[in-house]
Amino acid sequence: MKKVAWKKHSVLIIAIIATWITTYVGYLTSFNLKIENVMQQFILFMNPLSFLLLIYGIALFIKNAKKRNIYILSISIITSIIMFSNAVFYRFFNDFITLPVLFQTSNFRDLSSSVTTNMHLLDVFFFTDVIIIALAIRYIPQGDHNDIRSKIGRKLYFVATAAILMINLGLAEMERPQLLTRSFDRELLVKNIGTYNYHIYDLFIQSKTHAQRALADGSELVEVGNYINANYAAPDPEMYGIAKGRNVITVSLESLQNFVINNEMNGNEITPFLNELTRDPDTFYFSEFYHQTGLGKTSDSEFILENSLFGKSDSAVFFTNSGNTFDSLSERLGENGYYTNVMHANNRSFWNRDIMYGALGTEKFYDVESYDVDESNSVGWGLKDKPYFDQSVEIMKGMPKPFYSRMITLTNHHPFTLGEEDISIPEYDSNSNTLNRYFQTVRYMDEAVKLFFDDLKASGLYDNSIIIMYGDHYGISENHNKAMGMYLDKEITPYDNATLQKVPLYIHIPGYGKGHEVKEVAGQIDLRPTILHLAGIDTKGDMQMGADLFSPDHEQFVPFRDGRFVTDKNVYAKEVCYDSETGEETDSAECEPFIERTATELGYSDLIINGDLLRFKEKNEVSPEKDASK
Repeated sequence: MKKVAWKKHSVLIIAIIATWITTYVGYLTSFNLKIENVMQQFILFMNPLSFLLLIYGIALFIKNAKKRNIYILSISIITSIIMFSNAVFYRFFNDFITLPVLFQTSNFRDLSSSVTTNMHLLDVFFFTDVIIIALAIRYIPQGDHNDIRSKIGRKLYFVATAAILMINLGLAEMERPQLLTRSFDRELLVKNIGTYNYHIYDLFIQSKTHAQRALADGSELVEVGNYINANYAAPDPEMYGIAKGRNVITVSLESLQNFVINNEMNGNEITPFLNELTRDPDTFYFSEFYHQTGLGKTSDSEFILENSLFGKSDSAVFFTNSGNTFDSLSERLGENGYYTNVMHANNRSFWNRDIMYGALGTEKFYDVESYDVDESNSVGWGLKDKPYFDQSVEIMKGMPKPFYSRMITLTNHHPFTLGEEDISIPEYDSNSNTLNRYFQTVRYMDEAVKLFFDDLKASGLYDNSIIIMYGDHYGISENHNKAMGMYLDKEITPYDNATLQKVPLYIHIPGYGKGHEVKEVAGQIDLRPTILHLAGIDTKGDMQMGADLFSPDHEQFVPFRDGRFVTDKNVYAKEVCYDSETGEETDSAECEPFIERTATELGYSDLIINGDLLRFKEKNEVSPEKDASK
């Protein structure tokens, strides 16, 4: 009897085991999952099983052997594609795919060079189970089945499947309490419930998010408003309005991290002009400034700058919420007489910018069609930074004044390639081609920024402008820790990974003369209120999470989108509390209040975005202050 049962279900059994092993080996070889103990390793090993038993087990209801085998083979192909796609995505973003990202198909063509760079020949391993199952179908004969014993066996099979799932969830909850309610870190989810179950959970979260907007009635806005009002930082009277009437130029410096500033690579100065700016008396250089982006990368940095809200944890707001109502930096400046525009020599639909900029109240988008672009002045993602800045200044000369121009550079973008004519320093010599080339493209960007300042001066725009430049997100991910450890001459820890998220921020005010290095911890979320206050525009009552960088009340607290955070005293990463000065582990009690606060601020930001709460703002007759006094 047992021999007959094995013969009937041999392909099913082989399929489950083959996909299980392929998935587990894929975890170990393609993802940088930190395993700290035997229990975590066991959970990682068993977590694909419950899903595979369930999804393959549906074959037990298919009577016809041929159709049953087609179903099993199809499932193996789908699971292999899921693992392969996540592996390639992880190498670029150091994260796992979410459903909204899958629907961002308009970006795939533009991302093709980065994606192909991250595809490895050994990725064919993810389809090993498909080959094994195909061979089993070919060489192991099977018959149809539909008897009483099959029905009893199916019930026992699915009871065992449910039991394995409950054991998995129980062990995961022991290792990571509140795993499914504090899910900022997708790596934790994959480690504990598995890639396949994570995608099912992601589907649930996306459905819940869409329901939030449908059910929102604006009452949540008062609660969020009270929190924001309680944390409002009044502007410094000396700085408030100092740039009133000046042109406001913000420059997103693609993939620029702070570790290259005032640093060398094998004796070569990496950023000579940006180094000079750190000591320029007209410049405030923020050396402890962090990016706070998520999967949306550059688009997230744009969103944070404009709204002082966090991006979403699972997607890019530019795609999922472009129909929302916003109270953006562009809109506020536009209401105060500024000609608002974005200058980016790329496809206008990339990251859904053509739609989102309208929602943000941007008056004009100077996309690739506004520039003279050809093969001679392009590399990688498009128009090189030097001609981009040069042509942008020409466009600025004809703009109504004052204007607010938001500029986005391109050249220092993965995979960091340059033509020989643009290379000023040699490659680095680590085991990472990405890091090796990064120093060269950073140097090119530095030279382009210098030419930009020269052009502004020559055009007569410089003296009546304020220039804010910041790194938009990291350029070197955690996947290159070994190479970064070689460059920094240290072993990279979770503490280092967090502090490496520092990006430079320059606030350059020509003629001011009182600039200096600012060593207070700050983040991109603080840019909107800072810029508005410098322009003499009040932000009291605005639904923003950040605070004016020059305010005496500015607090040194920077939450990351994935739940990590940095303060002046601590760094919290991978569920460990570190001393910010020494990088050594310290008492977790020091981080506990900020863990809760990080969850609160990320949650409130998500509430505003997912519920589209700002559409109710004008309808609210009761201000947060008045409501709180009841």
